[in-house]
Amino acid sequence: MTNYGKTKKSLSQHSLAPSKKFGQNFLVHRHTAEAIVRAGCVGPEDIIVEVGVGLAALTIPLAAVARHVYGIEIDSGIIRFHQEEKDLPANVSLLHQDILKADLPALAALCGGKLKIIANLPYSISNPFIFKLIDHYAFVDRATIMLQKEVADRLTAKPGNKDYGIPSVLLQSCATIEKLMTLGPAEFHPRPKIDSVVIRIVFKQHRDTDDFPCQYKLFQRIVRSAFSQRRKTILNTLSGAGVFSPEIACDKAAIKELTEQTIRAAGFSPELRPEVLSVNDFVTLTKEFGRRIESFSSSEPGGVRAILS
Repeated sequence: MTNYGKTKKSLSQHSLAPSKKFGQNFLVHRHTAEAIVRAGCVGPEDIIVEVGVGLAALTIPLAAVARHVYGIEIDSGIIRFHQEEKDLPANVSLLHQDILKADLPALAALCGGKLKIIANLPYSISNPFIFKLIDHYAFVDRATIMLQKEVADRLTAKPGNKDYGIPSVLLQSCATIEKLMTLGPAEFHPRPKIDSVVIRIVFKQHRDTDDFPCQYKLFQRIVRSAFSQRRKTILNTLSGAGVFSPEIACDKAAIKELTEQTIRAAGFSPELRPEVLSVNDFVTLTKEFGRRIESFSSSEPGGVRAILS
């Protein structure tokens, strides 16, 4: 019986089928699963969080090399399958949870340190999951994730590339990302219509934004605003994005003038488009906006005109 046949039979015996709702595409080749585990650099003392246990194609080879595996699975049918089959090693604990709603700090505490994640990620949650990791980067050591090729291309894109955008800048500000392998549709049941890519994300001790007062929230606002209309110049997108305090937003001409001054003071042309700015460029830009915002907050009454030079 082929690997596909074995997977279909296992599902059928338990009245299960791949769920479109949960975006399930099960790995069917053992050698591929073992290659992903090796790519995850799992050691004998590691406690691993696996997202999306499925039929345990990754779980079992993970358990063979890791100290313990916490498997996060949203599908109650899959949980029941493993309970009935009793097929998981003793060092595997199943957690019936939605990873997008999971408390990552609490999960890190359960694991006794920063999270080490391996996941065959459902395509439908790729973006929200990546943004959840970005928001909780301080609790994550590394993540080896399989996702659709187009998302991997965006996460690893460099300035000047059409795929470079919000997720590229935000993730690269707190992590390094490396493509490890590409997997075709034949590796899965059911077969997706596109290729998948396994990436390794290694999170930094500190964000690139952690050394200045306004820090990440302002950085995030600037990055999201700049790419909101990526064909426009950074002057036009940032001046209309409410980066400065709401109480001065009514003075549109003054806001645009202050935005232009701020961009030039950071060392950039206001006519640039966001895709040419590196992560470090966005950090520099944010620092300058932060300084101007602090100046406005401490200025004499008179609004934005009081701090225009």
